[in-house]
Amino acid sequence: MSRFDAIWFDAGGVLVLPDPTVLSPLLAYYGGDPAIDAHRRAHYRAMAVKSAQGADERDWRLYDVAYVECVGVPDHLVDEAATTLGRVRIDHLWRWPIRESVQVLAELSRRSVPLGVVSNAAGQIERVLALSQVCQVGPGPGVDVRCVIDSAVVGVAKPDPAIFDFAAAHFHGIDRQRIAYVGDSVMMDVGGATAANLHPILVDPFDDHPDAAFERIASLTELL
Repeated sequence: MSRFDAIWFDAGGVLVLPDPTVLSPLLAYYGGDPAIDAHRRAHYRAMAVKSAQGADERDWRLYDVAYVECVGVPDHLVDEAATTLGRVRIDHLWRWPIRESVQVLAELSRRSVPLGVVSNAAGQIERVLALSQVCQVGPGPGVDVRCVIDSAVVGVAKPDPAIFDFAAAHFHGIDRQRIAYVGDSVMMDVGGATAANLHPILVDPFDDHPDAAFERIASLTELL
């Protein structure tokens, strides 16, 4: 950890995923693979497609199509399944804790690494992370972090670097170049963090970005 004096995290795809226990039976109806691992893989593939096509934060259609294709929905049902996924995959469904990420958060906290969360969300992410026992500001069942910044609350969304200013207010005296920002979107997270003069790290567990010029990790365990 000598490279960084603090670590900030995106929420979706880094700490939590769209709940596969809900999406699995939903897409199994269309022939999708019900396995949890298939849905974990589908998220990262879908995020890679979304970033590659330059889709902004409001456009999730490409994500939904790539997701249902990745879990094996047959071609003639992809459009219908993607539409259904888009209607069900609401903000509050980004709640399934990534077990190894929660373990790493706890270990980083034990090592006294200053931690924060900066997420594009809809006003719900602080509550969801607390309910899912991932993290919260102050004492609680999850890891104590300094801040949870929600784009809908502060009125600025990634890749606009200004969203990170709200987190920086909780990390006085730490040079931004010594802060790592860990996300799962090239466009939103790597782009936004780079513009904010942070050190971006992409979570890329399935090597969807083999030619990337930025740093990648397969899971948060590599931060240790």
